[in-house]
Amino acid sequence: MKASILTNRQDSRESGFSLIEVLISMVVLTIGLMSVLATLGVAMQATQTSQEDMIARQVASEVMESIFNARDTSELGFSAINNVGTGSGIFVLGNSSLLCAGPDGIIGTADDTTCTAANGTVCAVECLSEPGPDGILGTADDVIIPLTNYQRNISISTFNQTLQLVTVTVTYTVPNLGHTKTYSFSEYISYYH
Repeated sequence: MKASILTNRQDSRESGFSLIEVLISMVVLTIGLMSVLATLGVAMQATQTSQEDMIARQVASEVMESIFNARDTSELGFSAINNVGTGSGIFVLGNSSLLCAGPDGIIGTADDTTCTAANGTVCAVECLSEPGPDGILGTADDVIIPLTNYQRNISISTFNQTLQLVTVTVTYTVPNLGHTKTYSFSEYISYYH
């Protein structure tokens, strides 16, 4: 009789998981996997927009470099670093397509013009050139990507007599996702260089 009591006690200690315990662990595991999948979705969306984000940053940087270069070479007087309609300002105010610098060599002014790609193709707006199947940039098989989904706005405000705040805002539509994003870049430019 003692042997059978010991056997029953050992059986109850060696029993497995109950059905409730298994269901609870499956729910916890499912919630964990769903959060991993949500994170993966966010990462995929960020990867899809990374090229457009980089282009927007580069477009804004080009404008700032153009303004600083014109000021540093004395091609542009400090009073001209302003929007059209405010004194002798030359920079177009409001959203405009990405055109290339015109004869004055400064981006964002009224004389901006169409662009030419590395292989000689004329683009209505600024365009990117990527090497084609031959892997060489500047040949006839280059892939030309026009930046028609980008708009640029240059806003200049006077901080004081020797300091201007230049804000470049680039608005663009992400092609695959269809939503609009904005990148803004501000920097002070002084009379002194």
